Amino acid sequence: MSRFPLRRTRFALLACACAALAACGSFDIAPGRLLTAVTPYRVEVVQGNFVSKEQVEALKPGMSRQQVKETLGTPLLASVFHSERWDYVFTLKRQGVDPQSRKLTVYFKGNVMDRFEGDEMPSEAEFVATLDKRKAGKVPVLEASEEKLGKFTATPAAADATPAAAAPPAVNYPPLEPPAR
Repeated sequence: MSRFPLRRTRFALLACACAALAACGSFDIAPGRLLTAVTPYRVEVVQGNFVSKEQVEALKPGMSRQQVKETLGTPLLASVFHSERWDYVFTLKRQGVDPQSRKLTVYFKGNVMDRFEGDEMPSEAEFVATLDKRKAGKVPVLEASEEKLGKFTATPAAADATPAAAAPPAVNYPPLEPPAR
């Protein structure tokens, strides 16, 4: 086989490389602007429980743990070492927007809420408006009827008067280590 096809191929590749390099110089975009025009995709990170101003206003001292959980949701942090405290933390990180972080701590005495403290929470409408400025549409009216609210206004004593659960059946587990010989 002749060496001419191999030389032609090399010459063609060299000509294409030179043309590509020459074309790069003909762009009328500054190098800094070229890098900002192409950005990598960054994942939106949402962690924790969003707690609204309306939910915080519904908290009243004397509420049971179950009532607080129904109002705010499951706490993000409920430590064994701090059993009298629930922490609700919410963080949102999005590309092109400053990160948001809010904290609310609920303190209990026994099985009853004593107090709460934390950041000032936005209303649901304010939070929805900050999520996406491009889709600024109407936020639906978020209201509960008196009938729906009536089922959540049970007294703490009635919520604590639930019957005791039956003891779980005894389970016999095999030993963790084999018997010594």
